[in-house]
Amino acid sequence: MATLSQRAAGAFVIQFRDEQRRRKTITLGRRFTEKTAKDLHEAVEKLVHCRDNATALDRRTTVWIETASAELQNKLADAGLIAKPQRHTLEELWDTFLAQKTEIKDSTRKTYDAARERFFAFFKDDELLSQQTQARMIQWRDTLRGDFAKASIAGTLTRTKTVFNWAVAQGWITKSPLDGVGRGSFVNRENDRFVLPEEYGRLLEASPCQDWRAIIALARIGGLRCPSEVLRLRWSDVNWERNRFYVRSPKTEHHEGKGGRVVPLFPALRAELERLFELESSVGQEFVITRYRDPERTNLGTQFGRIVQLAGVDPIPRPFDNMRASRSTEVYAEFGAYLESQWIGHSHKIAKDHSLQVREIDFDRAATAEPGKFTDSLSDCAAFLGAGAASSRASAVQSAAAGGCNPLQRCADKKKEGAVTP
Repeated sequence: MATLSQRAAGAFVIQFRDEQRRRKTITLGRRFTEKTAKDLHEAVEKLVHCRDNATALDRRTTVWIETASAELQNKLADAGLIAKPQRHTLEELWDTFLAQKTEIKDSTRKTYDAARERFFAFFKDDELLSQQTQARMIQWRDTLRGDFAKASIAGTLTRTKTVFNWAVAQGWITKSPLDGVGRGSFVNRENDRFVLPEEYGRLLEASPCQDWRAIIALARIGGLRCPSEVLRLRWSDVNWERNRFYVRSPKTEHHEGKGGRVVPLFPALRAELERLFELESSVGQEFVITRYRDPERTNLGTQFGRIVQLAGVDPIPRPFDNMRASRSTEVYAEFGAYLESQWIGHSHKIAKDHSLQVREIDFDRAATAEPGKFTDSLSDCAAFLGAGAASSRASAVQSAAAGGCNPLQRCADKKKEGAVTP
């Protein structure tokens, strides 16, 4: 179907016939190697075969064409074997993708902007999209490991994969070069820090105003995300009579039925909100927090750092996340997994991977338990759960040690309810 020959001067010549049976010639100068000529000849034969038999081109040849040099792609296009290749650059890819993402939140756009900045710290703007390979993506990922935490790298790769998958959907490329490149884990326990109840009290005492006391209470006692959920709380969301309030959640609102949740008005939280509500500055106000709403002028993290210093509390990394995680741990221990998920506003998997912590009080309880009580309780759970419980028993103990949960209490709760799913 196609022939390959070499002229006396050293140039390679590939000849084949088009659909009208006219002879077509592709010439490669002496600077091309024999291997390149043979690879191109093989591609031409495959293309002619697929054209004549109305069949799809095999994956290997498709990838070879996509990763071939622009000059070789142009020769195939000029010979009528492929469409004129689209010369999309990496800069064009990111610009076009972000331009059409008009519906995403500002916080999400910032994560894409961060991923883009890290991407172009390694790649050049004018590199062709079609020239990118899995090997180069692995090289990029490996360079990130020297500068960023694992969870941050996982987020960067996830956003970048979304961009390349969009390019596939647009027909710019047939396969993402990030396919098969592991992103790593989002789980990062290095900065976990349980905020003790006594520390919470000292933070309140060091707060400069009642607004700040309410912010801290909403995060540490209510388990709200700060600032997104805290600053969206309205007085109309608070049901004083029924001791509960409604939390709007921008993080989960794109999931059906997850636009918000109802949270108990825990006594310690109610006390701080009542004090704020009774102030003259709160009269006629729509939102609970009014003094720190301007993101251009207010950095809650910086101000909270000053409060921590004034309170004489040890530094708290990721303070609002850790206050929320501390409350998640307490609610889980006291009320169980289902209510923790409903009130804190995340799945049990997210709680296990990112929120639940082991407290000193958990060690103290285990060390002072009555002799034999722990073993007997495990045996009781195993008998109740039925077949296969022996293996799940060990899993439950490991989960308790790693996540701060109490499988014995959960088993007892389920016995009372009369329903257990092994």
